[in-house]
Amino acid sequence: MSLSSHLQELRKKHEHLSMEVEEAQRSPAFDDLQLTALKKQKLKLKEEIERLSH
Repeated sequence: MSLSSHLQELRKKHEHLSMEVEEAQRSPAFDDLQLTALKKQKLKLKEEIERLSH
């Protein structure tokens, strides 16, 4: 897998998590711990994308 395709895949996962977080924030029944876990995953992906981009 090339670096550019790997970055593209990471960006897709990050975008998917963004949508999940937004959906979870609109849902009153969503667990705060799950929301925090999603946000942490999203942040880790963002950091990985930034690290590989430089």
